[in-house]
Amino acid sequence: MAGDLQIGGLPLVRLHAMDAPADGPAFLEAMVLPGRGMMLLQARLRLPSGEAVDALASPDPDAAARKLDGGPEDFAGDNSFSFGGAILAPYANRIRGRALAGSREIETTVAGRTVRLPRNWGGQAPGAEQYAMHGLILDAQVAWTQGAPNRVSGRLDAGDFGGRWPGRAVLTFDWRLEGGGLSLGVTAENVGDEALPMGLGWHPYFALPSGDRRQARLWTAGHARALVNNYDEVLPTGAVEAVAGGAYDFSAPGGRALGDLYLDDCFNDLARGDGGTVAEVRDPASGLGLRVASPSSQVRALQVYAPPDRGVVVIEPQFNLADPFGPEWGGRDTGMALIPPDGRVSYDVRVTAFALGNR
Repeated sequence: MAGDLQIGGLPLVRLHAMDAPADGPAFLEAMVLPGRGMMLLQARLRLPSGEAVDALASPDPDAAARKLDGGPEDFAGDNSFSFGGAILAPYANRIRGRALAGSREIETTVAGRTVRLPRNWGGQAPGAEQYAMHGLILDAQVAWTQGAPNRVSGRLDAGDFGGRWPGRAVLTFDWRLEGGGLSLGVTAENVGDEALPMGLGWHPYFALPSGDRRQARLWTAGHARALVNNYDEVLPTGAVEAVAGGAYDFSAPGGRALGDLYLDDCFNDLARGDGGTVAEVRDPASGLGLRVASPSSQVRALQVYAPPDRGVVVIEPQFNLADPFGPEWGGRDTGMALIPPDGRVSYDVRVTAFALGNR
């Protein structure tokens, strides 16, 4: 069932829930952009009060089209991860390298191979390092089919990602609205004759319905976090510290209020909760909770971005730590999958909503 909806020349696929509960919190609708790497543009969510709201911090479709125009400010598709929910592949987070003069590229080593990646992000302070960010499919055109109102699937014959990545990959995608929840599945298959390094992730900007970030509460499954040099460049130092008892310990039942704490941190050593839960965001002022779960054992890291001046919490379940091939890790396993020829890995994440006080 392929529709003809578009924004700015990009196909827009609308999903409608078919089996959502009659009342209580539930995801009701979703909008997916196959022409931007199958990113989620928006999802509609019913609150405990019965009111329907936007679940993600995202502009309206017309404004989104202006941001996703492929122009200089959208280099390598990086406006895709400024709102909504971009899918990240073949790596999530940052990769560092040597800036190449006269180009917007870095040269670096990935799984023993020299590659050139787009230098599409970096610190804003003068002299701050720039690097590759969030993968190579942010503006990819994905072939898609919609076999039911509540589901859309896609396939990307990515190959070597335009000569930028070792190996050859086929990526398949599946978005679903089912049982009141929102689910994403991504599979990466190695169709080449050498090992394929792969890191997958998702980058949703969850909007707090109340807009009151101070009272919002976060729970994560992370027992440790990767330390970074600063919150401008956000580059890992290679050190990892336990969070127990400190300012970044969000493990207590029901979570911990965010207050004024700035977060752009990669949590790891994940001890999942029920159903593979890796994080929960609670908004007491609206009575809503969101649960993010992933049964994928390959999901080893959880990046959380929550600036104090915005009513959003970004929860990014991902395979890998930042700069996964960097020398700062000293040979540590940073979570990147290395897929053998004819092999595959899967990434699954599900978001459900609940009324506070109810599980």
